[in-house]
Amino acid sequence: MSGFISWNCRGYRTKTGDVKSLLNDFKPACFALQETYLKHSIAIKIRGYNCVRKDMDADGPVSGSVCIFTSNSYPSTPLVLHTNLQAVVIQVHVKTLVTVCCVYLPPRDIISQEELNSWVDQLPEPFIMLGDFNGHSILWGNEDTNSRDQQIEQLISDHCLCLMNSDEKTYFHAPTRTFHALDLAICSPALLPLLTFTVGSDLYNSDHFPIFIAHADSVRMAHRPSIYIF
Repeated sequence: MSGFISWNCRGYRTKTGDVKSLLNDFKPACFALQETYLKHSIAIKIRGYNCVRKDMDADGPVSGSVCIFTSNSYPSTPLVLHTNLQAVVIQVHVKTLVTVCCVYLPPRDIISQEELNSWVDQLPEPFIMLGDFNGHSILWGNEDTNSRDQQIEQLISDHCLCLMNSDEKTYFHAPTRTFHALDLAICSPALLPLLTFTVGSDLYNSDHFPIFIAHADSVRMAHRPSIYIF
């Protein structure tokens, strides 16, 4: 595949086997994970991959945290982000140099538009942002809306970015047995014609489906069957 995968795993340590299965099956250049629930004291390592992470150490139960696994087969460099957001970023050379950012925006966090703008301004172009934005909008397949969706739509408009999502659902809410779209892929205009967006059909023991970003000319792409696997 040599593309990118993004997935809210809802706890890395309990999903290590699922992470390795995705890496072995699809061999992405980058794998962006949200809600890893990791602390600095917890070491993680996967053979053949480098890891850049941001852990949210705090008193009480751990929550949030993000990381990007990058294949050793592709030259890559981690970049420094000056932000309080749960985000990490790397530059990787896959056919061309691309900036890949993994982000998790908790649903109850109050985030200013200025902070979002500052974050995006730090990303070298061309870039792709992958993550769980927790925004509800009809633009990416939700039937309801919330205040976060307005911020994301404003961010996309202000920075002339491209939303790769269609109307495919990425999240399964077990209590109500309903599907929603929370996980997004947003990229620079230059990348849009070069990439394809697909949502997986297997939750891999999470409540989010993985997102697959492949090259448009790739002969090995992840297609979504019509049956969900819970």
